[in-house]
Amino acid sequence: MKLKGLAAAVAAALLAPVALAGPVNVNTADAKTIAKELSGIGLSKAQAIVTYREKNGPFKSADDLAKVQGIGSKTVERIKSDLRFEAAKPGG
Repeated sequence: MKLKGLAAAVAAALLAPVALAGPVNVNTADAKTIAKELSGIGLSKAQAIVTYREKNGPFKSADDLAKVQGIGSKTVERIKSDLRFEAAKPGG
């Protein structure tokens, strides 16, 4: 019985990082946060997201992310459930 409990604890520990990913507000998060929270998005793509946002304004939907160089429609579909699009609060 103890072995079963140990196996469950190990499984929970291994799956915990997956459960902690996302959601992330791509209109307010910095590149490091985006890279950490979105599966398959590294620091380079995350920086491209931030640069695009700074140049073109906030994203309105997941489909807007496909306009960022290096982010394709398959990537958008994969991360869609972890995306948030609240606008930045004034003064913050």
